[in-house]
Amino acid sequence: MSNRFSRAIKTIKKLPKVTHSFLFTQLFCSQVKYARTSRITIVDIEAQQVKLLIKNHKKVQNHIGGVHAIAVALLAESATGIVFGMNLPDTALPLLKSMTMHFQRRMQGDLTAVASISEQQISQLTEEKGSMEIVVTITDESGEQPVQCIMNWAWVTKNLNNASSN
Repeated sequence: MSNRFSRAIKTIKKLPKVTHSFLFTQLFCSQVKYARTSRITIVDIEAQQVKLLIKNHKKVQNHIGGVHAIAVALLAESATGIVFGMNLPDTALPLLKSMTMHFQRRMQGDLTAVASISEQQISQLTEEKGSMEIVVTITDESGEQPVQCIMNWAWVTKNLNNASSN
């Protein structure tokens, strides 16, 4: 699926690889302001997989010095939203329907999130509306998975009459 976002990613990928993470992150944060505040970094983007990083810095810490649960939720939502949004037609509007997060243990250091979407899920995105679960794997500096996350994304066809008047 080619949409505005995926075309922008393809354009960035034509530039030197050393610039990719910075430019992917700038593109994303221009649309998701809170991601900039939390300093989420996009490490890599492919059509079916995305990898993000959030460093354990003061602005995102909880009372025990780990990454706050809300920052983890933002990381998970961002990772799944990017891989979902890259494959959604421009005529569709993405909506986060629900998130399920199970915190297994205390998080250690920086967190990495990897979200993937299958070919079968991508083929569903041609429908007028629907929803799907997208799993994201979040690991901490120990290499363990301190939290299990599933994001349920939905889509509907944009109301083009309202979109053009904005």
